[in-house]
Amino acid sequence: MVTGLRSLSWSLVGLAFCVACLGFAKAGKLLAIPVDGSHWFSMREVIQELKLRGHETVVLAPELSMHIREGPFYTLKTFPVTFSKDQFRNMQKNPYLLFETAPVLKRFFDMAGGVKDFADMQFGFCTDLVSNKELMKSLEQAHYDAVLTDPVVPCGAILAQHLSVPAVYFFRGIPCDFTAEGTRCPDPSSYIPRMFTENTDHMTFLQRVKNILYILPQSVACHVFFSPFARLASELLQRDMSIVDVLSHGSVWLMRSDFLLDYPRPIMPNTIFIGGMNCANTKQLSQVQPSSPGAPYPATGWMRPGDGRDHLVARGK
Repeated sequence: MVTGLRSLSWSLVGLAFCVACLGFAKAGKLLAIPVDGSHWFSMREVIQELKLRGHETVVLAPELSMHIREGPFYTLKTFPVTFSKDQFRNMQKNPYLLFETAPVLKRFFDMAGGVKDFADMQFGFCTDLVSNKELMKSLEQAHYDAVLTDPVVPCGAILAQHLSVPAVYFFRGIPCDFTAEGTRCPDPSSYIPRMFTENTDHMTFLQRVKNILYILPQSVACHVFFSPFARLASELLQRDMSIVDVLSHGSVWLMRSDFLLDYPRPIMPNTIFIGGMNCANTKQLSQVQPSSPGAPYPATGWMRPGDGRDHLVARGK
């Protein structure tokens, strides 16, 4: 009985200590480096919630932007870029290539060209950022607590390492399974279906072979996209860096997905699924069903994929 009372007393003391420590907690100062487009819309919801909880966020973006504008829940800081406005306008047409009905090879090469253009643009933005000595000095003097960024463009991860602050990743997915490599997570090709293969987590032998072969062209594409960022990181941080070295700086990986959307796979403790946050603003879909796969829903502009699955794919905006 006496032992039980002593345990209860120490528990109460510990609880009181924790409550007392809450009085010393203070709001954080966050630097957000988003990716323009739909990626930004999701991150903006998080930044708004952080503001309501007392945190301060500075959003850093290039002066050329489709959707990133000033808002009441954050401070917007822009930087000049050398990328031309005409090129930027042409880049906005690339997402629509996903919905063309052209032959497979034409779509592949069109998308490859679009990815290359997007990579060149994002690398140009990042180079302009780290080359801006006045801006970099102001970021160093601001003493941010963390960097919130989308690792699909690793400029934010590079900057987080330069500022020696934790990086919080907010993303849907990274090509070439860099999510697994960056978190040092098991990623067996015999079990985990690769992007664009349409395989499930239950594969035949030939499907497993297909799963492995799909890694080869993806690796080439990812080398084209990410290798310039690795070189830039090496120059800025004054040490040899691979893209995995850059991405492994992430302290917390907030993945905008869920096992209801993706097949189960190994994850590390610092990877957190937050797929529901993309459903913050829901709208009722039309009850009218299309007559054939790929036909648009009359009232919504949404498309049903042609592979017979139940989910919906949004038309590019």
